[in-house]
Amino acid sequence: MTPSPSTAPAARRRPHSSTSLRWLLPIVLVLFFLAILIWLPWQARQMESNERQEQLIADTLWVEQTIRFQLGRDEESLRTLALEITSNNLTHKQLHDHMARLLKNGHELLRVVWIKPDGELGGSSDPLGRPVSLSTASKATADITRKTRRAMYTQPEAQTPNESAAPSAVLMDYHVPLFRGDEYLGSLVATYQTSVMLEEMVPWWFAQDNQVTLVDRDDKVLARRAAAGPGHGVYTHKRALDLPGASVTLVTDSVKSEPQLLPNLLVGSVIVLSLGLLWSLLALWGHISKRLAAEGALRQQMTFRTAMENSLVTGLRARDLEGRITYVNPAFCQIVGYPAEEIVGKLPPMPYWAPEAMAEYQTRFANVLAGKVTPQFETFFQRPDGERVPVLIFEAPLVDNDGKQTGWMGSILDISDRKRIEELNRQQQEKLQASARMATMGEIASMLAHELNQPLAAISSYTTGALNVLDRDGPVDCNILKPALEQAGAQAQRAGQIIRSVHEFVKKREPLRQEVAIGSLLESIRALIELQARQSYVSFRTEIPADLPAVRADRVMIEQVLLNLTRNGIEAMQHVQPQRRILNVVAAYDEATAQVSVAVIDQGHGIPEEVAQRLFSPFFSTKAEGMGMGLNICRTAIEFHGGALTFRANPQGGTIFTFVLPAAPVATAQET
Repeated sequence: MTPSPSTAPAARRRPHSSTSLRWLLPIVLVLFFLAILIWLPWQARQMESNERQEQLIADTLWVEQTIRFQLGRDEESLRTLALEITSNNLTHKQLHDHMARLLKNGHELLRVVWIKPDGELGGSSDPLGRPVSLSTASKATADITRKTRRAMYTQPEAQTPNESAAPSAVLMDYHVPLFRGDEYLGSLVATYQTSVMLEEMVPWWFAQDNQVTLVDRDDKVLARRAAAGPGHGVYTHKRALDLPGASVTLVTDSVKSEPQLLPNLLVGSVIVLSLGLLWSLLALWGHISKRLAAEGALRQQMTFRTAMENSLVTGLRARDLEGRITYVNPAFCQIVGYPAEEIVGKLPPMPYWAPEAMAEYQTRFANVLAGKVTPQFETFFQRPDGERVPVLIFEAPLVDNDGKQTGWMGSILDISDRKRIEELNRQQQEKLQASARMATMGEIASMLAHELNQPLAAISSYTTGALNVLDRDGPVDCNILKPALEQAGAQAQRAGQIIRSVHEFVKKREPLRQEVAIGSLLESIRALIELQARQSYVSFRTEIPADLPAVRADRVMIEQVLLNLTRNGIEAMQHVQPQRRILNVVAAYDEATAQVSVAVIDQGHGIPEEVAQRLFSPFFSTKAEGMGMGLNICRTAIEFHGGALTFRANPQGGTIFTFVLPAAPVATAQET
């Protein structure tokens, strides 16, 4: 059923839609893979960056706790010493020893002194007891601690606030107020050097990976430790030390830079392998695309070839080296009348072989298997209904791409129509030849009547004389009657020969090939040739070798050719001088080609170039009353016998028409 206009486009769109979906999924997968390929390194980089930042925060917190813990121990030791001082349990030497012990336990302490309310030095860790001068800020802190009775740190001051480098010595005092009851005894002051605090309290492994800085509330550098160089400012963290009375912040800056997109060999290998996989996918995609395109082109080509083979009227048959049929096209099936499924895969004998020609088929098939294939031959096949089909077969080797023969390929033509046409042409040629002979006889009818008048008049004279002799009285002399009657008989035979020649020439019959001698053939029509020659005052001569081989031909057809050619030669010399009106018929034998040639030579006006090009064309004639079929019929008759008819100019003037015929084979002694 033919699809409606509305459904046909939809049917055409479905393959396109399925093809689009088939290509869309790989594209989406490839894009998804690319997105993952780009996202994974970025995500790994982000994770590593976050991990480094978190590790830095944890380490900074641990360092801050370490510093705070060490300061707390110092604070506890100083409070203990302050209690002993307020209890007045220590001598001056014991006080010095305790203070010196604090310096040994905590190298971050620069000195420990006892400053009385009047500013006098009550004790010092310095064995020389050198006076100590407190800064203004430290004095202010001492005053605050006296009022609040709480220990406090002095806000350290950077000595080089406008420089980026850390100060060489930034001090920070810790004041512990001394009270005995309500009596103020002064302050116990412990002085820290901030740079030493970082050296002593920050672990070496942390300092190797980070730049550690102490800054005040204005982010001025108090102390800095950068064992591995300055930080890169990528991973940083700040942590306040939470010191009472002082604002000090611990700042850490990692010396590590931002992680690369390809941080290590493993990730790089994964990326390289992924890119290789992507390249492989793209190459595979291109290969699949080319393959699909090639398959589509091959499918289209196969469809075109199949349609072309199905539309052929020539039958195609393929056979393998064993003679098994491997392929037939519809035209072959139509010729033999069998469907393809009943033929393909079969070995001889084939169902379309005719029983009476089975031996011929078997012999030809054996030659095929032996590699002796006849390239072209005619035979016939038999259809299931018994009808015989004449065919023309072309056989050729079937080879593959490597040039190796895989079987045989045959092309079969049904020549039934050609055979019918050939038969029709043969019948038409016979009719044309009969018509030409009748026309020839019509043209020489008057000459024939004149030629017959002579023997008939002679017969009449001889018979009248004989009757007169018989009417005489007395005995009849036989010697007188015998010559007259013999002459009458000869004249009668002459007239009968003329009548028989005309009858044989115009009689319609089937072509009959037999061994014919050119000399005897020419003698049979000599009377007709000479009759025309005498009318035109032409001398007729022949040169026929005695040992000239016979030819195998139809006698009447060759006689017609000779009669037409001699008549044309006689007519061509009507307007030349009488002494040049000579017509020669010369025969010869060529051993190299085993052919007999017959030349009809005249000395007439010749053939112009424009006429020579159309001389053998049907219905072309230079005569006003001619039909234009004489030479065409002559050439057809000669070619029917396997010969050829040609012409050329006569060097002495005129034309030479030559036809050649195969010589009859000479019988051997066994054959005779």
